[in-house]
Amino acid sequence: MAEIIAVAVITVLAVISPGADFAMIVRNSYLYGRTAGLFAAVGISLGVLVHVTYTMLGVGLLLSRTPALFTVVKIVGACYLVWIGYKTFSARAEINATAEAADTESRASRRRSLRTGFLTNALNPKTMLFVVSTYTQIVDSDTPLAQQVGYGLFMALAHLIWFGLAAGLFSAPALRSRMLRRQKALNRTIGAILMAFGLSLVFASA
Repeated sequence: MAEIIAVAVITVLAVISPGADFAMIVRNSYLYGRTAGLFAAVGISLGVLVHVTYTMLGVGLLLSRTPALFTVVKIVGACYLVWIGYKTFSARAEINATAEAADTESRASRRRSLRTGFLTNALNPKTMLFVVSTYTQIVDSDTPLAQQVGYGLFMALAHLIWFGLAAGLFSAPALRSRMLRRQKALNRTIGAILMAFGLSLVFASA
């Protein structure tokens, strides 16, 4: 029971802490609407399952015990955050603030939102550290496989629920309309945050 509580508490704290995933959800939701935000949330939860899968297969243990390899993986993920942050920072205002939400949602690519959410999480060193450390430090090696799988599904579900709620909030018509009027400034802010996350991870690894 103590292990279950520990995994649950750590997961909730990891999910609600601000990071690249949250910044990406805000961007997709206010620019393209609720559908795009929800698809990005699904992508994030699928990214979590990638971390869980390779950790349970033993790759996570290999990474945790091979500092050089761990550093390389972290730098690759950090570079992706810097790149996506730069793309967001330099993006032009692309959505008319007076356009109806349904119109902008239909123009947004659901596949692109899903892919962006997935890659942002799957290449996010923060999530990698969270999952690997949880399974190597908290979960006992004698814990039944089914229970370990359940932990992974809970982690993915927690991400889906939290970011799904965030997508609903930032795609709400009143708030979204105000944010769209300031989308250039918001894009630069979100882009700067993503680049800062990435650069901090690069310097930390170095």
